[in-house]
Amino acid sequence: MITASTSSISVPFQWIPCPSTLLPTPSHCTPYKPSHPFLAHATQHTEPKLSVTTTNPSDEDCNDDKALLTLLRQRKTEDAWLRYAQSTNLPSPTCLSRLVCQLSYQNTKQGLTRAQSIIQRLRDEQQLHRLDSNSLGLLAVAAAKTGHTLYATSIIKSMLRSGYLPHVKAWSAVVSRLAASGDDGPFEALQLFNSVTRRVRRLADPSMAADAKPDTAAFNAVLNACANLGDTARYLQIFNEMPEFSVKPDVLTYNVMIKLCARAGRKDLLVFVLERILDEGIQPCITTLHSLVAAYVGFNDLDTAEKIVQAMREGRRDLCKILRSSYEDYSIRTNAEEVFVKLLPKSVTWVTTHEPPELPKTNAPDSRMYTILMKGYMKDGRVSDVVRMLDAMRRQSDSASHPDHVTYTTVVSSLVKVGSMDRARQVLAEMARIGVSANRITYNILLKGYCQQLQIEKAKELLREMADDTGIEPDVVSYNTLIDGCILVDDSAGALAYFNEMRAHGIAPSKISYTTLMKAFALSGQPKLANKVFDEMLKDPRVKVDLIAWNMLVEGYCRLGLVEEAKKIVQSMRENGFYPDVATYGSLANGIALARKPGEALLLWNEIKERISSPSLPLKPDEGVLDTLADICVRAAFFRKALEIVACMEENGISPNKTKYTKIYVEMHSRMFTSKHASQARQDRRRERKRAAEAFKFWLGLPNSYYGSEWRLEPVDGNDTNVDST
Repeated sequence: MITASTSSISVPFQWIPCPSTLLPTPSHCTPYKPSHPFLAHATQHTEPKLSVTTTNPSDEDCNDDKALLTLLRQRKTEDAWLRYAQSTNLPSPTCLSRLVCQLSYQNTKQGLTRAQSIIQRLRDEQQLHRLDSNSLGLLAVAAAKTGHTLYATSIIKSMLRSGYLPHVKAWSAVVSRLAASGDDGPFEALQLFNSVTRRVRRLADPSMAADAKPDTAAFNAVLNACANLGDTARYLQIFNEMPEFSVKPDVLTYNVMIKLCARAGRKDLLVFVLERILDEGIQPCITTLHSLVAAYVGFNDLDTAEKIVQAMREGRRDLCKILRSSYEDYSIRTNAEEVFVKLLPKSVTWVTTHEPPELPKTNAPDSRMYTILMKGYMKDGRVSDVVRMLDAMRRQSDSASHPDHVTYTTVVSSLVKVGSMDRARQVLAEMARIGVSANRITYNILLKGYCQQLQIEKAKELLREMADDTGIEPDVVSYNTLIDGCILVDDSAGALAYFNEMRAHGIAPSKISYTTLMKAFALSGQPKLANKVFDEMLKDPRVKVDLIAWNMLVEGYCRLGLVEEAKKIVQSMRENGFYPDVATYGSLANGIALARKPGEALLLWNEIKERISSPSLPLKPDEGVLDTLADICVRAAFFRKALEIVACMEENGISPNKTKYTKIYVEMHSRMFTSKHASQARQDRRRERKRAAEAFKFWLGLPNSYYGSEWRLEPVDGNDTNVDST
């Protein structure tokens, strides 16, 4: 047991183990051909041999299998699971596959955990070939739906490596989850989509891939990944691949295109996406209009967003005309990117003589539409407009426009943003009074508000209320918020306690959980405990260690001036494929300043200079790291390097703090080079430093040899004496 201490507080550092949830490598599993396959097996792969020796089953095993199969056919999944769990022998492949299917189909946490335990057992016994592809596919879908995206991805990848093509409904569900997740999710979605489509294209007999071919939903999922990345070129490439698989874009495809234009900063193209939908004979849905309003809100163009909502309220169908009139002159957009020229050719060929198309039918604004507009007001700091719209929604005759839990949560968020916690709690009370149930997101927003205002006790009270009074269990976001709140009040022990409580309740820590706890220990001067958290993060297969985690580890050691330990961490970063960024260098510079090791500052500055000019790993330094390095160099009388650094600051639009550097120079170096007795080599070195000092004084604006004859770099007689003492 490890103890984390802050002053006199001691809390046990308990690491609650979590079972491994990843599938094994394909070398441990042999594909099994079911009678009703969920996917097609690639013809170029021969049937692998079984990894274990099979024997004839005993009569007892046959009877057990028959009883288990009977329970499964009767849909008595709970009884079937208990019978399986009590048996010491593995059931037949048919029973195992059907049991995994039914457990997955339950779409519950317990069902998924049980199905995973079967996978784990078969992996340990090298018997994964007993499962058919249908069961694995359903398990991947169930895992994706319950948020276990990494596990679902591992299943699909294992199936692909084993030579199988998953059913499109299985692999597209995983792609959809990856596309919407953070971090590298969209990149993973693109890679998985490419892996499947490459396999489909390789098959000599296309009929074998009939169930695996991408459909419209699969394309929409991967196009959403492109939009989330803002990758316009990749979007166009995949969009153009749709006819190859006999897939036609639908309204959701173009809704994603609206998002793409928004991510690319092309507000001017939004109306042309709507017009292309209409030109293709596709009827826009309410989500299309939601996407348009959200895009204009994202551009902070609330006037146009309001025009759309008002036009819907008035039952107008000339929405395209309204959006076109929002701009004075579309001809200024002649610099359209080639990608958008191909996606939206009408944006280039459009002329004023053509009447824009009209909507086939009208749509009245619903509560979500108003809520999106409210979020725009909140983003713009217009809290009074948020409250005003809430009142207006209450008075609407159409019940679809009445405020729902999302609307109220938006109001709560806007009040929390301006620090009005009492009013936010009043809104929460009103929700309970009128029967609109607050959800976990509502409470998490309130928790964050209390933590930001350092009212940790109220946050703890709200957490208890959330669980006891409403029955809403805290999630990883709730605990992450509380852990971060403990950091704000310098309570690393409390942060650790919440981390352990979260794991004790079976809530898997996220990447943010680990890095936030590392931050707690780094800021409290406990880098070894931060390192312990980091090691545990490395072992957790559900999260990926990123540069933020590495930087937090470096920060922990640098805060104590332990530069050598920090440099070892940086070396490990490089060995693991991560390269220092500005935050890394900033921590190192602060650590060097604390440790008073100016020689290390020179090495660090040389590395930063190389990165600035590097075409493969470019770096744009910020004010913090450059100012710290310049400060170290001035104090150590490394004036030549100090001049290089301040020149770099000016080149990057950063104004150096001359007042601070002048004060340091006057206090520390005003009587430099006054010794008359030195060797010739030392005099030569001193002469170089004197030139650099004079140049630095010139840059500061102090009197020096560059201003006039009375301020000479060297005495008239050439002796190395009597340098000015200013």
